[in-house]
Order: sequence, then structure tokens, then C-alpha cells
Amino acid sequence: MLLKKINKIKLDRFVLAIILVVVLAYFFPGLGSRDSQVPLDPIASVGISLIFFFYGLKLSPKKIRTGLKNWRLHLLIQVSVFLIFPLIVLAFHPFLGSGESSNIWLAFLFMAALPSTVSSSVVMVSLAKGNIPAAIFNASISGLIGIVVTPLWMGVFLEQQAGDFDLLDVYVKLLTEILLPLVLGLLLNRYLGKYAVRYGSYLTLFDKSVILLIIYKSFVHSFEDKVFSSVALKDFALIYIGVLGLFFLVYYVIGFVANNLNFTTEDKITAQFCGTKKSLVHGTVFSKILFPASMPMGIILLPLMLFHASQILIIGVIAGRSASRVSTDKI
Repeated sequence: MLLKKINKIKLDRFVLAIILVVVLAYFFPGLGSRDSQVPLDPIASVGISLIFFFYGLKLSPKKIRTGLKNWRLHLLIQVSVFLIFPLIVLAFHPFLGSGESSNIWLAFLFMAALPSTVSSSVVMVSLAKGNIPAAIFNASISGLIGIVVTPLWMGVFLEQQAGDFDLLDVYVKLLTEILLPLVLGLLLNRYLGKYAVRYGSYLTLFDKSVILLIIYKSFVHSFEDKVFSSVALKDFALIYIGVLGLFFLVYYVIGFVANNLNFTTEDKITAQFCGTKKSLVHGTVFSKILFPASMPMGIILLPLMLFHASQILIIGVIAGRSASRVSTDKI
């Protein structure tokens, strides 16, 4: 029985693509190197703006207004995403926030301060028979909140560790590269929204391609600078244990709160699934805007990529079990 369940677990193709891109960055760094003639930075910047323009096209203002009704569920999810996650990581700052481990701690804080992700949240909630409209609403609104909140969490600590960090400059970049395209997409939703939905799979492919491009470039630079030479196998294992510990701690905290608030099973599923998600799309995009060139981007993105792969696998297993319980209850 256990073997059958294991065989049903499929590794997400995007996770495989990320692994492949990191391997390519190591063995074929030419296109992403600092001496490359290919203008990857401008290409990535245009790609980022288009990602959020299409994101705005797919957001329905009417659905957002309708979704505001279940406010206790929404509040729990957003508090989990933007407050509980960062506060847990912040508690470790006295122990890991300085010295050689400071960049790893900063990478964890960056991951913890990111918004939730849309596609996998909705898919997993749907699989587990949770509250799908609430999942769509929260995953969508989380991305909007993150544009403001994530830089605020990172600002204080980046100013301490990177002398060339300027929060005002960060918000100018967020305004021009992310917020303005997103608002433009929202304004055009009534005219072009149906096409964004119809060709959603192609837009998702475009999003992932831009993210893979940014990851490739980040890891090429990290390999060139020998950033990972200081990360031993033991340290890598500790980072992964930290990622799993953070996930399960927040997952069970959300479950405890949901039980005490007498949430329905559907709402509890949605709270735990959406409240423990962290968006690799936003993380990759924000890393390009938030962090100065002097930061080791491979290290900064490492916990997030491990978290992304793990959350898909773990939530996928939990979703399958939740769906099985629902089916059993109906018999």
C-alpha cells in the first residue's frame, strides 16, 4: 500500500527544470557570465514586467470584491504568510544573523517574507476538496500585499549587510517594473481578461521561462564567485532541515488556530495550504530588484528553491489523503 502511494507522487516538472538550469549554469555558464554579450538583464526586466502585466489581466476585480466576505480565513492566511513566517525566522537572528551564517539567515528571512503562490495553492486545495474560491482570492491578494510588505521586512537587514542598498530605489523599481504593469493589466481585465484565461497555460509557460532565466543567471554568477565553496554537505543538510522545520511548524500553527476558530474542514485545508506557500515566481523576481549585485544570489535563492520543491511534494501527499477522507465520508 505504501509503495503504491509513493509511486503516485510525481516530481513537479518545474522543479526538474530548476535542477536542470542549475546544472547548466555550472557546466555552461557562457550566456550568463558577466562577460557575455547576451543582454540577459534587460531581457529579464522586460520579462518581469510582462509577468505582472499578465498577472493583472488574470485578476478579476469582481471576484476580489466577492472574496472579501470570509474575512477570518483571509486574515489567518495573510497573517501566516507575512507575519508568522518572518517572526519565526527573526527569532533566530541573535544566533545566526551575523558572521558566516548571516547570508543564510537573510535567505531564510527573504523566503519567509515572500507572498503565497497562486497556481499550486489552487491546484492543491482543489485536489484536497478545500475552499477553492478562497484559495484563488488569497493567493491573488497575497501577491499584491507582497509588493509592499516583502521589501519592508528586508529593508532593515539589507541596509545593515549591504552598504549599497537603497529602499527608495527598490520601491521605484517595484513601481515601474511590477506595480504599473500589474495595474495596467487590471485596467484591461474587462477587455483582455478572457484571453488571459483562455491562453493561461501559455502565459504560465512564459512566467516559468523568465524565472528559469533569472535562476540561471544568478547561479552562473554564484558559481563564478565560488559562493558555494563555503557550503559543506553538512551545512546544506542543516539548511534543508531548517526549511522542513519551518514548513511543518507554520502548518501546525495554522491548523491549531483554525481548529480554535471552528473553521470548516474546507476552510482549514485552504488556510493550511495557502498559508504555508511561498512563491518562487515572486521570490526570483524580487531577488533581482531587492538585492544589490554584491549579494550571493545563489545562496539567497537556495532555501526558497528547497522550500518550493518540498512544499509541492508534502502538500501533494496531504492533499491526496484529505481527498480520500472526503470520499470515504460520502460513502
